[in-house]
Amino acid sequence: MKITVKLFAIFRNDRFKIEDREFPNESTVGDVLTSLGIDHPELGVALVNARHVTLATVVTDGQTLSLFPKVGGG
Repeated sequence: MKITVKLFAIFRNDRFKIEDREFPNESTVGDVLTSLGIDHPELGVALVNARHVTLATVVTDGQTLSLFPKVGGG
């Protein structure tokens, strides 16, 4: 299946901003993170088609997955 992956902030470093990627059917948000080399604890927010999801959410063909890192500061 093909999904569109959008990365934000530091997740773009040495990666990409937006890209269509192929993943096996039944892949989860966590599987996508792993394939991109992003440690799961670094994830702040994940959205599928602009709706908040968890690492266990299964993505399906044609969806858009947006990944945002945790934000720190002070």
